[in-house]
Amino acid sequence: MFKNSLSFLLFLGSVTAVFGQIKKDTIALSEITLKGSPIKNVLQNTASSVAVITAADIAKSDGIILTPVLNKISGVTMQQGALNTNRITIRGIGARSQFGTTKIKAYFDGIPLTSGEGDTTIDDLDLAAIEKIEIIKGPNSTSFGSGLGGVIQLFSKETPLLQSFGNASVTFGSFGLLQQRLAAGYSDSKTNVFTSFTDLESDGFRANSSYKRKTFNLHGKQRLSAKGELSFLGTFTRLKAFIPSSINESDLRNNPEIAATTWAATQGFESYDKFLLGLAYDHRFSEKWSIQASLFSNFKDAYEPRPFDILEDRTSSVGIRSNVNYKDQLFSLPFELSLGTELLTEQYDFTLYRNLYQSQPGQGSLQGDAFSAIKQNRKYSNYFLQMELWLSQKLHLESGLALNTTSYSLQNVFENNSSGQKMPFTFGNVWSPRVGLSYKVSNGKNIFASISNGFSVPSVAETLTPDGQINTDLKPEVGWNYELGFKGNWLKNKVYTEVTFYTTQIKNLLVARRTAEDQFVGINAGSSSHSGVEFLFNYKLLEKTQLQITPYLSGAVNNFKFKEFIDGDADYSGNQLTGVPETQFNIGVDLNTKNGLSLNTSFRTMGKIPLNDSNTKYSERYSLLEIKTTYVFTLFRILQTELNVGINNALDTKYAANILPNAVGFGTAAPRYFYPGNPVNYYGGFSVSYVF
Repeated sequence: MFKNSLSFLLFLGSVTAVFGQIKKDTIALSEITLKGSPIKNVLQNTASSVAVITAADIAKSDGIILTPVLNKISGVTMQQGALNTNRITIRGIGARSQFGTTKIKAYFDGIPLTSGEGDTTIDDLDLAAIEKIEIIKGPNSTSFGSGLGGVIQLFSKETPLLQSFGNASVTFGSFGLLQQRLAAGYSDSKTNVFTSFTDLESDGFRANSSYKRKTFNLHGKQRLSAKGELSFLGTFTRLKAFIPSSINESDLRNNPEIAATTWAATQGFESYDKFLLGLAYDHRFSEKWSIQASLFSNFKDAYEPRPFDILEDRTSSVGIRSNVNYKDQLFSLPFELSLGTELLTEQYDFTLYRNLYQSQPGQGSLQGDAFSAIKQNRKYSNYFLQMELWLSQKLHLESGLALNTTSYSLQNVFENNSSGQKMPFTFGNVWSPRVGLSYKVSNGKNIFASISNGFSVPSVAETLTPDGQINTDLKPEVGWNYELGFKGNWLKNKVYTEVTFYTTQIKNLLVARRTAEDQFVGINAGSSSHSGVEFLFNYKLLEKTQLQITPYLSGAVNNFKFKEFIDGDADYSGNQLTGVPETQFNIGVDLNTKNGLSLNTSFRTMGKIPLNDSNTKYSERYSLLEIKTTYVFTLFRILQTELNVGINNALDTKYAANILPNAVGFGTAAPRYFYPGNPVNYYGGFSVSYVF
C-alpha cells in the first residue's frame, strides 16, 4: 500500500511509552545514576565521557532502528545501509571495518552482544524492550574489557512498581513498513515481569531488500529476600533479510533503488534464529559487602546465500560474569572497590557451498557441493579491579586495571581433510590500566581528566593467510587515551552542557587488505591518531505546566589521521582515517503540551567521509531533517491511547547512508563504495494500553 509512495499516512504508530503518558522529566541529566559499572555513580561525578539515552529519547524516533538515536550522540556514528547492514563507530574506532561493527563491545543487561572475536550486532533488538542505553566512549570501561572504541550497554524495560498493563501497537510506513507489537507487564512488591512480541516487515526502498523479523522478549526480577534478588532475561529473534549490497557512484546518483547486479541475480539474503539467555543474582551481605553474578548463553543458526558462495553457520557460546564489591573508609576517606571477571567460550562452525545461480538464471541461489568446513573455538577472559575514592568532598578519584586473554583455535573438518588439524593461537596477556579525576568546581559543575589504555584483537578472519593458516605474527591494536572535559548545569538547572577534548594514540594498527570479493587478510601496518572535541547543549527554554520547550545541540569535530601507515608499496602516513566523517552536528527542538500533544524535530549534518586510504575519493556531506508529532489521550476513560505521525529525510536528500571502505572494482567494474539512504519516507500508527 505504501511501497514507493510519498503519500501522507493517516495513522502512524509505535510505542513511545508503555502507558502512553507524557511525563515531565524532573531529573536532570547530570543527576542520573549510571547502571552499567559495578560501582554505581552519578553521571556528573564520572571522570569520563558517558552518554545516556532514555526510553523517551528512543520514542522520539520511528521506533524501528537505533540509527537516528545514536547519531545524536557526539562522537558516535551509526551508518545504516539497510535494516540489517550497519556499522557503529565511536571516535573513529572501527571505521575501517568492512561489513559490521567491531572494536566496540555491547551488552544487554550484562549479557554480551559481542561475539568472541569482537563482532557486535544490536540492530535486531526490539527497541520497545529497551529502557535505557549507556555509552562509554573510549577505553574507559575497565570492568568491560577496555575496548578501544568503548562500550554500549543496553538495559531492558521494567514494569512500573505495583502496576500491571497490556499494550497493543501498530506502525505503518513507506516502502511496505509494518510493525505490530504486543506487550504486557506485571509488578508487585517482590516480582517484576515485562514481555513483548514484535513482528516487523518492510519491502525496502531498494530492490532485493525485503526484511522480516520476529522478536520475543521476556525480562523478570524476583526479590528472594531483603538482601537477594534474582533476574532473568530471554530474547528470541527470527530474521530473514535480503541484501541489496553496495553500488557504485554512478548508480548512487542515477539509480539508487537498484541492487548490486550479482546480489540481485543470486537473490542474496541472510536468515537466522537467535537466542539470548541470562540469569543473574545480586546479594548484599552487609552495608560493606555485595556480590553480583550472572550466567549467560547465546545461540545462532544462520544461512546466507551470496554471489561467491552459500554460507551455513552456527554459533554457540556460554559465559559467566561476576564481581564482588567492598565499600568502606580508607584513611577516613570514602572508597569502593570492585573485583571481578568475565569469561566466555564460543564455538563457531561454518560450511561453504558453491552457489550455482548462474546455471539457472532468474531462479536465485542454488546450493551446490560443499567445498569448505571449519570449526573455530574462541575463548575470552577478562579480570578487572576497579576502585573509586573520594579524596575530598570535591575531588573524586577513579582507577582500574584489567587483564585480558583472547585465544582462537581452528580445525579444518572438511571431509577431504582427514587430518583435521587444530591450530591454537593466543595474543597473550593484555594489561589495561586507567586513572581518572573529577573535581567539583561548584554546585552542579565538574571538570574531569583521565588516562586509559585499551586494546582490540584481530578477528579470526583477519588472522588467516590466503592459504587458510593462522598468521601468528599479528598483534592486537593497543592505544592510550587522554581526556579533559567539563560537565555543568547553569541557570538553576535549565541548561546542561558537556564538552570533552580527547586524543587516542593507537599502534599496531590492524588493516584488512582485500584479496578477493569476500576475502581479507589482516596485517599490522602502522599507527593512527584520533583527536577531537565533543559537545552537548540542552536548554529547557520554557518549562511551564501548559508547555515545555527544550532545544538541544550536539556535535563532534574530528581530526583522525594515520600517523604511520605503509601498506605494501603505498605510504598513507598523514592521510585522514578512512570511513569516518570529519564533522557531525545535530540540532533539534522538543515540544510537549499539557493536553498530550508533543512535537520532536532533529536536523542532523554529516561531514564528508574519506572512502579510501589514499584519500582520493570522498563521500558528499549531507543533512537530514526528521519530524515526529504525537498525541496521547484516554479512550473510553480506561484505554490510554497514542497516535503519532512522522517523516524521515523530510528534505528528500540523496545521500550515502553507509560506505564500504576501500572498495575495489574487479575487472572493469567501478568500485562499489555506497549504500544509498532512503528518500523521504513517512511512518505512523497508534497504540492502546490498559493499566490494571
